Amino acid sequence: MRLLLLGLVFVFSLGAAPGFQVYLKPELRTKPVDGRLIVIVSRSTQGEPRFQVAWGLQTQQIFGVDVDGWKPGDTVEMRGETPGAPLRTLADLPPGTYNVQAVLNVYETFHRADGHVLKLHPDQGEGQQWNRSPGNLYSKPQRVEVQSSSVTRIELTEVIPPIDPPQDSKYIRHLRVQSKLLTEFWGRPVFLNASVLVPRDFDGSTQRYPVAFYQNHFSGDFRGFRETAPTGNPGRGNESAAYQFYQDWTSGRLPRMLLVVTDHATPYYDDSYGVNTANAGPYGDALTQELYPALEKQFRAIGEPWARVVFGGSTGGWMTLAQQIFYPDYFGGAWGFCPDPVDFHAFQSINVYDDKNAYYDQGPFQRLPKLLGRLPNDHVLATMESFSRQEAVLGTRGRSGGQMDAFHATFGPTDAEGYPAKLWDAETGAINPEAAKYWREHYDLTALLQRDWERLGPKLQGKLHLTMGTKDTFYLDAAAHRMEEFLESTKQPGKGPYYGGSFEFGNNKPHCYPGEIPEGVPFMTHFVRVFAKHMRSNAPNGADLGWQ
Repeated sequence: MRLLLLGLVFVFSLGAAPGFQVYLKPELRTKPVDGRLIVIVSRSTQGEPRFQVAWGLQTQQIFGVDVDGWKPGDTVEMRGETPGAPLRTLADLPPGTYNVQAVLNVYETFHRADGHVLKLHPDQGEGQQWNRSPGNLYSKPQRVEVQSSSVTRIELTEVIPPIDPPQDSKYIRHLRVQSKLLTEFWGRPVFLNASVLVPRDFDGSTQRYPVAFYQNHFSGDFRGFRETAPTGNPGRGNESAAYQFYQDWTSGRLPRMLLVVTDHATPYYDDSYGVNTANAGPYGDALTQELYPALEKQFRAIGEPWARVVFGGSTGGWMTLAQQIFYPDYFGGAWGFCPDPVDFHAFQSINVYDDKNAYYDQGPFQRLPKLLGRLPNDHVLATMESFSRQEAVLGTRGRSGGQMDAFHATFGPTDAEGYPAKLWDAETGAINPEAAKYWREHYDLTALLQRDWERLGPKLQGKLHLTMGTKDTFYLDAAAHRMEEFLESTKQPGKGPYYGGSFEFGNNKPHCYPGEIPEGVPFMTHFVRVFAKHMRSNAPNGADLGWQ
């Protein structure tokens, strides 16, 4: 055995494949810890490897193992068979000089109301980001020379600090509500959060306002509203638009309403998708029965369906349409931009019901990979297999915090042990037809509309609005076309009532196309006007319109 001193990193010759020994510094924990131990191996000598894990070709390498009851002062070993991504195993890592870092995504034990005891990562105010979640443990980046039969020692010496809660300002206020429904489901306190953009004359007024609920990934605060001019180039994209929106919002050029961003990360993802699910619990009911009513009471909302709209893009786009469909009497209109798949016949590049495999299309003599996304130049962003395999390394049993695992947790049932029952096998891509049936019966939005249109149609007239680019980055346009085809069919005799909403497809536009907006007008400015017009047109006689 030979010993090489490389800074603070010790490399030992052991076995026929490279390996890692990760040491848990006793000062970091007083009790044994559970979690997912992730080692990131980067070819870049700059920055921290934990922030260099991405979807496509530029991602760095990861390896992962579950740890249960890891005692402070003990060492966890990763050997050649340890699973990784993009390289399949640690044995596949070629010799070379790397920047290496380890992260422990810490799990806690949940005693759920359905009797299952689960080990999961509770969100700590960051939106299920394993590489920046408060309380997670990590090592400092270390430059090492990996050899074909070496073992590199890594020490976990750091703890990610807590995130400071957002502070109220003149225009942005915050609300935190403990959900009784979710607390009962999860067996521990669960909170829902909202950031509220109030009108210019909110304080000192008795006026009541309509509400536009903005659905998005976990944000932590109200983004897109900037009270100071951006520095440097005055035309800097989002910063410039956010500052212009602030000027429009405070100047009297816009109708007055409440704009609300809600945060509701689950142990599986950065948001709950806003519906009741077997794996995450009754988030749809918790939002519409607990958070939204508390918010409307505190912030003097009108509190009637005609005075509520919901909007959002991507995951938020699906949630927007789902909340309108699942709670048709609660909201007065929904604008979904580039929503996640709204018809599972076109679940990106997968036909959930007819395909046998989520990773490949199989012919008699060859198979071709299913793509997950495309770049603007039409090059491949990622395949379904590469994306899913990366998530499987970040967390087993649906615990990666990633997008595919979010789909499994949201749309699927639980398995025998209470974890998400996956639609497809992470190793082979084989699709489980029983899970596919469950997806269709519960969360295929087009299938639900078709099945229940006699009941839903009268409640949804004029409320559903979908915008999508025909060159969506994640191939979401095909599902949107299928939903449009059904909804337009309701115009035929005997199929009604006609849905009376709108679909807008931007020719050759990517994810997330916002629709035709006047040049130079910020997204929020434009749609505040759209929402106000919609609300006015649907307000009953005698309604309070003093907010205009």
